[in-house]
Amino acid sequence: MEGFGWYTYEICKRLVEDHPEHEFIFFFDRPYHPEFIFGKNVTPVVLRPAARHPLLFILWFDLLIPRALKKYKLDLFFSPDGYLSLRTDIPQVCTIHDINFEHYPKDLPSSARWYLRRYFPRFAKKADHLITVSECSKKDICETYTIQPQKVTAIWNGASDQFKPLSSLDIQKIRYGISMGKPYFLFVGSIHPRKNLNRLLQAYQSYLSTATSPWHLVIVGEQMWKGKGLNIELSPENMNLIHFTGRLDQQKLAETMGAAGALTFVPYFEGFGIPLVEAMKCGVPILSGDRSCLPEISGNAAVYCDPFNVDSICQQLIILSSNQALLNDLSERGLRRSESFSWDNAAKRVWERLSEYLPHQ
Repeated sequence: MEGFGWYTYEICKRLVEDHPEHEFIFFFDRPYHPEFIFGKNVTPVVLRPAARHPLLFILWFDLLIPRALKKYKLDLFFSPDGYLSLRTDIPQVCTIHDINFEHYPKDLPSSARWYLRRYFPRFAKKADHLITVSECSKKDICETYTIQPQKVTAIWNGASDQFKPLSSLDIQKIRYGISMGKPYFLFVGSIHPRKNLNRLLQAYQSYLSTATSPWHLVIVGEQMWKGKGLNIELSPENMNLIHFTGRLDQQKLAETMGAAGALTFVPYFEGFGIPLVEAMKCGVPILSGDRSCLPEISGNAAVYCDPFNVDSICQQLIILSSNQALLNDLSERGLRRSESFSWDNAAKRVWERLSEYLPHQ
């Protein structure tokens, strides 16, 4: 799962477990895995057809969801990824993580771009309340969609407790399995244009031309949109230093993160950036882009670059890989700052908003 998926998993799991006095109906668009049924107070419902195209989104949310809300006599519809029904009077609360598609529409396929830009302004106005994941996203949503600030609550995400500092021995063992024992920069995220992986790779190749004992680069993630994301020629002589892992399960990702020399997270637009918190929980130094919400999340636990400037990214790679004192300082700052991010706290605050729209007995 990517960021939206982990948000849904972590928040909904806690809502179910913390509130056994309530009944939850989970809507799926395909056969579900039992691990997503978090308690006896969950009734899973599969609504067909699978909503995997914008036209099917319209069918799903404006026909199937209203019917299901009425059938199960629900008091509230909560959408953890922003999609709502425009054809129901039942109270609705949704989480809009970010509206990157309003600012960088060309990063998305045309059908997705059309749907998101047409419907999300309507969802924002239709919702009884909006949740988002950073103050930066809240400001953006309010300004772009002309929404009153009191209608939007910013609640920071958390990260799994599987992310934690590793021993020196474990770090070396993991590095031998990934990068021949060498330190490495780490990228984590879907291979999507706004993640800015093309510029990171350009900067890394420039870095290799100057470094005498270069760190490797490890890229964790899969291409999100076919034909969009990674579009760069890599020098054949550099390929033995660049490692594409594809998607990793949570435990493997935690190990890969914990053994990294630094996280290189330089998207030019982000709603939150869960990998930042995962790195901080591991005590891993961070190179972050300086745009959108990233400084809000990383605070003083990162060094920053201009994500549109390859030279700016490259210079920070050089500095990080050659300054042990800076790495130690960023590690300590990250561990302290990571205490500000908690899925337990996030779920508690989400419930506070949801409970305002539930009938009180």
